[in-house]
Amino acid sequence: MDAYPNHTRQQLAAGRIAIGMGLRQARTVDIAVIAKTCNFDWLFIDMEHSPYDVDLAAQIAIAALPVGITPIVRVPGKEHHHATRLLDSGAQGIVVPHVDTAEEAERVVSHCKYPPIGHRSLMGAQPMFGFRSVPVSEATRQVNSEILTIVMVETPTAIANVEAIAAVPGLDVVLIGTNDLCAEMGIPGEFADPRIEDAYRRTIAACRKHGKWPGMGGVYDQKLMEKYIGMGMRFILSGADLSFLMAGATARSAFLHGVRL
Repeated sequence: MDAYPNHTRQQLAAGRIAIGMGLRQARTVDIAVIAKTCNFDWLFIDMEHSPYDVDLAAQIAIAALPVGITPIVRVPGKEHHHATRLLDSGAQGIVVPHVDTAEEAERVVSHCKYPPIGHRSLMGAQPMFGFRSVPVSEATRQVNSEILTIVMVETPTAIANVEAIAAVPGLDVVLIGTNDLCAEMGIPGEFADPRIEDAYRRTIAACRKHGKWPGMGGVYDQKLMEKYIGMGMRFILSGADLSFLMAGATARSAFLHGVRL
């Protein structure tokens, strides 16, 4: 029995971009089908900046698996139990925020990957295999090859250390949290600032050197997104359910209020 394939990993391995929908407002599992129909590649199930608890995040993740959209959970902290509980519950990727050093990135890998890559604790039948029983040796191999281990770099310290972070074995994606990075640099909201562009260039170069995929979040201006994707960004957080809802609702209300009576 094979694990559910990780659609996002396949997209990235083929040299394509993989685009994600951020989830903060959605409370029902049909969001997985909705996002897939809208041609997103992955769900960014955000436990850092939303009221989502483990149970709700797990329900959305399990619903996403057979749909073919990758459930990726941003956990609220670096403690091992945040990542492992969601991986045991169906997540195909974990995003750990506020990683500043290679040592912190190594701990993330240790928590998320089974031996011999990491030290994640084993469990029995799990959602990744449709709860079928799979020999342990095969299950650990497949899960290690399918899940995405992702760290967020969000400070000048993290950017200074980005090559060492990208060199960590078992890490898959280095994701720039551009909002926090701008704030930490004292330039909140200045996503086109040359210092941010330099951080992007350094991260992209480090990822290329060490065989990782560079990602970006927080940048939603279309021209800037196009620019940074052109530079080499591949794992793209494209926006969140709230912003999509607000944009669509605002456009519709503006149209209707503009209709002549």
